Amino acid sequence: MLSNLSLVSNDAKLATALDADVLQAGLRQQFPRVRQATEALCRPLSAEDQMVQSCAEASPVKWHLAHTSWFFETFVLREFLAGYQPFHPDFGWLFNSYYRSLGEHPEKKLRASFSRPPLESVRAYRQHVEHGIAQLLQQPAPLEALQRIELGLHHEQQHQELIATDVKHALWTNPLHPDYLEPLPAAAIAAIAELRWLEYNGGLHEIGFSGSGFCFDNEQPRHKVYLQPFHLASRTVTCAEYLQFMQDGGYRKPALWLSEGWDTQQTQGWQAPLYWQQSGDGEWQIYTLRGLRSLAELAATPACHLSLFEADAYARWAGARLATEAEWEAAAAAAPVAGNLLESGVLHPGAADVSQYDTPAQLYGDVWEWTQSAYAGYPGYRPQPGALGEYNGKFMSSQMVLRGGSCVTPSAHVRATYRNFFSPATRWQFSGIRLAKDAAVDV
Repeated sequence: MLSNLSLVSNDAKLATALDADVLQAGLRQQFPRVRQATEALCRPLSAEDQMVQSCAEASPVKWHLAHTSWFFETFVLREFLAGYQPFHPDFGWLFNSYYRSLGEHPEKKLRASFSRPPLESVRAYRQHVEHGIAQLLQQPAPLEALQRIELGLHHEQQHQELIATDVKHALWTNPLHPDYLEPLPAAAIAAIAELRWLEYNGGLHEIGFSGSGFCFDNEQPRHKVYLQPFHLASRTVTCAEYLQFMQDGGYRKPALWLSEGWDTQQTQGWQAPLYWQQSGDGEWQIYTLRGLRSLAELAATPACHLSLFEADAYARWAGARLATEAEWEAAAAAAPVAGNLLESGVLHPGAADVSQYDTPAQLYGDVWEWTQSAYAGYPGYRPQPGALGEYNGKFMSSQMVLRGGSCVTPSAHVRATYRNFFSPATRWQFSGIRLAKDAAVDV
């Protein structure tokens, strides 16, 4: 009996060693590639641009650069690299975001006041941390250290998306509405693809991550859910369709709105999606990271920068509803991750291609799709031990789930099981609408 246990233990150790070798080899390639992608997003920005914090949800770009380095220093280098010397004694608390088990940290709203340390010091901090990680990856490293580096890379990819999102809001609040990048050459105005309803069977389905590869702890454990038969729209809601909702008085009809949503839009004065503005002649324009464009030009593209409240109100107006996250995942399970994501360089949602009529278009990229599901742990969910357990679990209250990624999400960062989450009033993200209906409803 002891002999069998010993064999199992040796096999497990061998498998762990092989897993670590494969992971470490991959990280040597991935780490510099992800870090360089972050730097590329900053190249069009001045030092002054990187200081702006234009809304409560956003952070200055300079802070993103420092915090993503703080993550590797705090959770990897301090613990696993022998002889590592932290870059600066104050950076451990100054660039902590919300990990209270590691100590106190400045209020988020104060991040734009960090004129010191200067941008040059933050860039030196990044180089210092990158040198440390490179050292660690050139020597045999514990599997736990490698897994934390992998987590740190996905954390940095989240911040790449946030940099694009925060920069857009920062430049929009500038009365000059400057471009982040040069406008693209004018293209032919796309036709609006027919919206089709795709039917999905009910019954038992499994959702949640399983198998090899990376996932966040909130994507597990994989578990069974029971779904009623449902229909899912073949594409997301377009700007032209959302304009019809507005013209029909959608923002003036309280019966369409959740109670908190109605109160919020009345208090905030919402009359259109964020970044929509009406010119003196009544024509609508939309601000993008490549400048102002006419709504007529973008009519076939997804309506974007909408809150959950607006998405839900539109769905009611359209005689439909939002999908649950389980329905969305069941529909997306077999679809490859492909679409208008960060690497495309477009940085704005694009018109749907519905040439494949049996599968939904735009599942990945273009816009994050609001669901009607509250963000909570799956049955049996356990956050990671220690401070890393604060990464996801502590936010499982008053948030709603979004699925699929957007035009500023790195393609290597999303999958069918990925669960994004924001409060229902959030509009600064690239968030939009895909409609769903119960199968019993006449479509």
